[in-house]
Amino acid sequence: MKKIRIITTLFCLVSVSGYSQMSFTKTGKVEFDATAASSPERIEGTTHAATAVLDTRNGQLQFSILIKSFAFERALMEEHFNENYMESDKYPKAEFRGNVLNMAATDFAKDGTYQVKVKGKLTLHGESRDIETEGRLQVRGSSIQATASFQITLADYKISIPGLVADKVAKTARISIDCKLEPLK
Repeated sequence: MKKIRIITTLFCLVSVSGYSQMSFTKTGKVEFDATAASSPERIEGTTHAATAVLDTRNGQLQFSILIKSFAFERALMEEHFNENYMESDKYPKAEFRGNVLNMAATDFAKDGTYQVKVKGKLTLHGESRDIETEGRLQVRGSSIQATASFQITLADYKISIPGLVADKVAKTARISIDCKLEPLK
């Protein structure tokens, strides 16, 4: 009987630790802003459909976003974004694969806010580039709120802006990420 209790306890501990090692969302928020200083209107889009997975054991991190999931204030802007700039039929998603570099400084068993450094590859519009940025992981119970903000140069991803609107669209875009990750079940 004692052996059964020990085995059951060990099984529960392994199950709980395995349960809490992967955190996931399908509803991550990603915003981008490519508004030039001379633009009369904001050039920004938002999605609440980013998929993200964080392995809390080793810091591996992955994001995937369907380009067509970005919503805009004006339908015409959304159409131009998808057809002319991002070519979302040809390049339907953006992906990031990387690692949290200072993962050991984050205690997922303790509520708190942890500053992190993230490094990896961002693939967008068929081009891949290394990205390194700072972010924040806020642990509350079993939830992890992940936030980060960084800039990309559109030309690095071969995103060309037609001359007619070149003064309205910035050469760099600010990307902001805000995702609530829950244990993967």
